[in-house]
Amino acid sequence: MTQKELYAHPGWQWCTFEGAELHTLLLGLQTTFREKLEWLEEAETLALRMRAAREAKTKVKRPK
Repeated sequence: MTQKELYAHPGWQWCTFEGAELHTLLLGLQTTFREKLEWLEEAETLALRMRAAREAKTKVKRPK
């Protein structure tokens, strides 16, 4: 891969605020409503697991 090809790759453009915003819009246009709902459910599940792990970690650190 040449330097010109590397810099023309969309991944470089997506690393900026504007590029990330455009990439998000592009993904939104390419996914169905059901796929978006599934993604939101997975994100919520991950957030709940992270919260539970964080709370479990703090309970282990404070023995009484």
